[in-house]
Amino acid sequence: MLDYESYKNQLRRLADVNFAAAVLSWDQETYMPAKGADHRASQLATLAGLAHAQATDKALGELLEKLQADASLDLVQQRNVQHSLRTFKKTQKYSAEFVEALSRAISEAFQAWQTAKKENSFAHFAPHLEKLVALRREECEFVGYEKHPYDALLDEYEPGLTTAEVEKLFDEVRTELVPFVKAIAACKPNSNAVLQKNYAKDKQWEFGLYLLRLMGYDFDAGRQDISMHPFTINFGSNDVRVTTRVDENDLADMVTGSIHEGGHALYEQGLPESEYGLPSGEAVSLGIHESQSRLWENNVGRSLEYWNTVLPELKKLFPEQTAGTTAHTFFEALNVVQPSFIRVNADELTYHFHIMIRFEVEKALIEGSLAVNDVPAFWNKRYKDYLGIDVSSDAEGCLQDVHWAHGSFGYFPTYSLGSFYAAQFYAAAEKAIPSLTQQISNGDLLPLREWLREHIHQYGKQYSARELCERISGEPLQFSYFMKYARKKYAHLYAI
Repeated sequence: MLDYESYKNQLRRLADVNFAAAVLSWDQETYMPAKGADHRASQLATLAGLAHAQATDKALGELLEKLQADASLDLVQQRNVQHSLRTFKKTQKYSAEFVEALSRAISEAFQAWQTAKKENSFAHFAPHLEKLVALRREECEFVGYEKHPYDALLDEYEPGLTTAEVEKLFDEVRTELVPFVKAIAACKPNSNAVLQKNYAKDKQWEFGLYLLRLMGYDFDAGRQDISMHPFTINFGSNDVRVTTRVDENDLADMVTGSIHEGGHALYEQGLPESEYGLPSGEAVSLGIHESQSRLWENNVGRSLEYWNTVLPELKKLFPEQTAGTTAHTFFEALNVVQPSFIRVNADELTYHFHIMIRFEVEKALIEGSLAVNDVPAFWNKRYKDYLGIDVSSDAEGCLQDVHWAHGSFGYFPTYSLGSFYAAQFYAAAEKAIPSLTQQISNGDLLPLREWLREHIHQYGKQYSARELCERISGEPLQFSYFMKYARKKYAHLYAI
């Protein structure tokens, strides 16, 4: 087993470098002073180059080939080696120059995006987006794909997922979800006025910490901070950090953001510490990762039972704003279905229309059928076509998300995938824990967290997303679970 120990040590040293870069990225998005941007771009590029050198070291490849033929390895070890060898062969296709150029372009683009969003100027960001699109197109060609270049980018986040499968998925959304949303639109609207009152920032922050603790988030292995765009980042399962943002006139922004990122963080904190740096210590895919945040945010956090639990604490912090309200008041308010401009604030049904638009933009950019300068017009037309609303600014339109500034093309479809996995997993949890609804109503969320750890978190990449889904529910991903969940919930809310 000396060879396997050597392999573990090499991957853990590689993880050390990558997590060191992640700490700098976290700092860049939270506390870094503006004048630090240039040097930070250089620092991240240097670390990216070092990581690439380690990941493509010839000796590592030879060791992986040797281990692949080692019959003494157990199943977890075999899967680790298989994943690492696949990654090694893929990484070999990247030159050090490309890796450093991409890292630098991303750092520069992030700073430009922040300014562009503040100044409501897509033109300020466009040259950086142009550079990133060109780099990602180049990547698709040297990585390779079977039918569409976008497949190569999807595979980075959801291994095995293809452009054709995403198109089929959104066909189901159009066929089933779009008519359902139209039926809701014809009903008497519910009100979210209770969320639009003035809620002081410091007390909102206190409530957010309470929500994270209630979920079982371990603050000895994490922390929460403020950022422009909420995110979760980890440096190992014992250091998993979340960020949120607070709008004093919209309580939902902080509430849903904290629960959502808390779901991501629970997954990272639930990965086996003993497998640090190895595939078995990493999340299986972005779709599965998103299933955890969506399950907590929507299936739990937007449920009536959940608000039976958390409303008393909110009333303590905001007695004036919540006077005369009930759990059902917040249940209705957090589940109002209506078209909106901002993806992260969208209701859980129209949310998928936002994802469809981003997928269409990315696919068109990568295949070359859409020029970067035409993105705002393309975006605005789709919002009018799908959501019936007129986008009035770049800031609330195509500049609202940080993903493209991070170079993350192929990421967005995993958000919809995650919601659909979440519905299927939650249905399985309800079968396994008959008293789950009552437990949530009583404020006991730990049995659900432990069920997720037992069935998902502990396995890392031991199973593929498809295998994991079949182990949990007995079948591959089915959109029908999401529609069944949506119909049951919203038929009650809107008396359909």
